[in-house]
Amino acid sequence: MARDTLTGSRIRERRSIAGMRQADLARQVGISASYLNLIEHNRRRIGGKLLLDIAQVLGVEPSMLTQGAEAALIATLREAAADAGAVAAEVDRADEFAGRFPGWAEVLAAGHRRIASLERAVETLSDRLTHDPHLAASLHEVLSTAAAIRSTASILAETGELEQEWRERFHKNLNEDSLRLAESSKALVAYLDESEDADERRGSPQEEVEAFVAMRGFHFVRIEDGTSEADALVRDAPELTSRGARLIAREVLTRYSEDAKAMPLEAFRDAIGRLGSDPIALAERFGADLSAVFRRLATMPDGVLASDVGLVVCDPSGSILYRKQVEGFALPRFGASCPLWPVFTALSRPMMPIRRRVSQLGRSAMLFDCMAVAQPVGTPLFDENPLYRSTMLILPVSGENEDKTTVQPVGSSCRVCPRSECHARREPSILSDGF
Repeated sequence: MARDTLTGSRIRERRSIAGMRQADLARQVGISASYLNLIEHNRRRIGGKLLLDIAQVLGVEPSMLTQGAEAALIATLREAAADAGAVAAEVDRADEFAGRFPGWAEVLAAGHRRIASLERAVETLSDRLTHDPHLAASLHEVLSTAAAIRSTASILAETGELEQEWRERFHKNLNEDSLRLAESSKALVAYLDESEDADERRGSPQEEVEAFVAMRGFHFVRIEDGTSEADALVRDAPELTSRGARLIAREVLTRYSEDAKAMPLEAFRDAIGRLGSDPIALAERFGADLSAVFRRLATMPDGVLASDVGLVVCDPSGSILYRKQVEGFALPRFGASCPLWPVFTALSRPMMPIRRRVSQLGRSAMLFDCMAVAQPVGTPLFDENPLYRSTMLILPVSGENEDKTTVQPVGSSCRVCPRSECHARREPSILSDGF
């Protein structure tokens, strides 16, 4: 059932929420109760003045009755059906289900979102336990100190008479090692406690910067309108606790400021309205390089683009320097990412833009247009090899009519990728194919 034929169902739902009888609504808009009954059961089309009168009595915008507020809900229902795999679901009737039973539809969507959130948590925790350098270093410190204490204690316990000088030295070592163990243990516990809340975690300078930028929606109004500079924003940010985080944040915001000056917000928004989100056309319009256009698209405020976009920046070693998450495309926080991502392919073809349509295996069946380019950092010198930095823009796309043979399957990282037959796999996955 098409969404524009569900107006009656929405009227009935809104009337029920308002606690109004069918006869009362019909009387207030000047029609018979039997005619309103036909409308509410989608047997009569409605529009014009009657629709406006009903919306006014119910206290809602007319668009809420004609278009509904369930666009995101329907998208979630279709995603849940896609993730169900072998379970048959009437995907073509998701609109009707959301329109007639919005409460049950929201229950189903909420359950799917919760399952998705838990699965992402499993992926993150598994990836972290395997690759987190901070956790590994802390555990190594605790185990090394414990071994030193055990060794000193065994000497004192098993050795007979010791000279006073040596006994005092061992006692001093034992005291210092025990203090070091206490401090290391407290630091480890504090680090793990921070990790209970992913939004508040501070494990490294890069994580601090990512949280700082994400907290502001990746968009800095004070830089856009010229009322503040990068140094001032970094100085006024209490969440940037370490010197390393402040240095990285200053670099990120300086680049943001340069992009904003080259592509002012209003002009860039107008260009998107005329040219769409085509990076090549936008680069030609502003005389900017592609990586700058990718970054600018990723910093647009809500409502400018048709959907949210993701961004990944890496250096020649493959280390991810900057990331902006987008729903459905998992970016590992620790460890090596999937080598099939176009952002890494671009490093082998400097200055050549690459575009791939990909699907990330695992929980989500979403498709993405990934556009990447590797460009030199700074001015290349005669006697030095150029240093390249690769930038990838991630755009969600609708895949209802997509030819699957043109889609490149990629993963998050080998550790949590269920795709068994992959020539790029480095290690076995801890997940099964049906995860």
